Amino acid sequence: MAGPLPKRPKCTLVPSDFFNPENPREALQRVCRVDDGEEVKVAAVPQFGAFLVYVSGGEDNSLPEMYHILTRLEECRDYNRILLSWTGGYLHLAIAQGRTLLLSNVYEAPDFTTAQYYLFLALKSLQLNPELSTVCLLRPLCEDDRMSLYRYFKSVEVL
Repeated sequence: MAGPLPKRPKCTLVPSDFFNPENPREALQRVCRVDDGEEVKVAAVPQFGAFLVYVSGGEDNSLPEMYHILTRLEECRDYNRILLSWTGGYLHLAIAQGRTLLLSNVYEAPDFTTAQYYLFLALKSLQLNPELSTVCLLRPLCEDDRMSLYRYFKSVEVL
């Protein structure tokens, strides 16, 4: 039996027109619970005209995985850009068409089957055909998981 999942990532993407730099905590509290001791930070994502508001990961001051997904999404070569990272029991996923961001979300996925479920659910809700799409990976997957994706997508690439 696997151990408990790491702490849930807490983040939200706020369009620049709606972002209040005076109180980013309020924006994050609209989508998740923010505890008193948690430090809320902000990172600009200018390519999508937005700000990523997130709970700091601790002492390392590193940016959240979703930031890396959003800033590297343009490296996906197809018009339908699908970039994911499955790490620490969470699927971080962003999907865009051209320069238009359609989805940016984090899903609890303790196993890769669950991660695939959320990926296909997102594609279905956006009416995107996986057989005509390339899925890009921010972080490499084990060979079995990667081969599983090959069954559904025209291509699987690691950025």
